[in-house]
Formats: sequence, C-alpha cells, structure tokens
Amino acid sequence: MKEPIITAAPEVMGGTPVFAGTRVPVQTLVDYLKGGDSIGDFLQGFPTVSREQVLAFLQEAEEQIINLVA
Repeated sequence: MKEPIITAAPEVMGGTPVFAGTRVPVQTLVDYLKGGDSIGDFLQGFPTVSREQVLAFLQEAEEQIINLVA
C-alpha cells in the first residue's frame, strides 16, 4: 500500500487537508501556483513538504481530472 499524499484529521489543522506528515494545507500549494509562484518557491517557504509530495499530488490531481472527462 502506498503512503498517503494528503491527510485530514480533526486534530491537525481542524481537519483541513494537509500534506501527509506536515501541517501545510494543500490549498497553500494551489494558492501559490495560482499566484504565479513556482513549486520551488512553495518548497522554499514550506520545507517540511517534499518535492516528491508536491509532484505526487499534482499527478494524482491530473489523473482525477482526466478520469472525469474520459
């Protein structure tokens, strides 16, 4: 079983979806990217999140979107 990319638990950030093992909300990455910042900018600001986690999240999001329209 692969490790989760995102977790949500009431005791961590009130249940907000975060990158697994961190307290960094996934929405923060989305906000960075929407604002024109790079993945590198995000990682510099949130060193507890790994590049692998970000890329796995983006890949999962891409697959889900593609499956919606397929």
